[in-house]
Amino acid sequence: MTPETTAIQAIETLVGQLLSETEDVFLVSVRIKPTNNIKVFLDADAGLSIDKCVKINRAMYRTIEENGWYPDGNFSLEVSSPGVEEPLKLLRQYKKNMGRMVEVILTDDTKHEGKLVEANEQFIQLEYTEGKNKKAVTVKKDIPFEQIKQTTVLITF
Repeated sequence: MTPETTAIQAIETLVGQLLSETEDVFLVSVRIKPTNNIKVFLDADAGLSIDKCVKINRAMYRTIEENGWYPDGNFSLEVSSPGVEEPLKLLRQYKKNMGRMVEVILTDDTKHEGKLVEANEQFIQLEYTEGKNKKAVTVKKDIPFEQIKQTTVLITF
């Protein structure tokens, strides 16, 4: 196990403890750069407020300093939501984004766009229209998770 893996696991454990009090906020991922820049990405079922991020950031920072994880204080900490450009990683994120337009890239690099209408442990279901005018047909396509390389939410204006 690398020191980075151990540090990530320690941060994940700390976040888990802090989030145990809130059921709607969940951990998406943790990244630590070689410069000791710790990035914690959280999400929430009903949207993640800046206030929640600040509260969690302060609690984490205090714990990291008190435990001397970085004795020289040589670290930075960022707590935020992943942002719309980040791919979905967890089933909970898929469920949160049901009803939204997504782009799915499969393991064979083919792309599919459609409305995310279902997400469960085995697959997601997209709904999209094939054909035009009178020949237009609404299609529902099930895509197993093992075939998904990346899914991103499409922003429409």
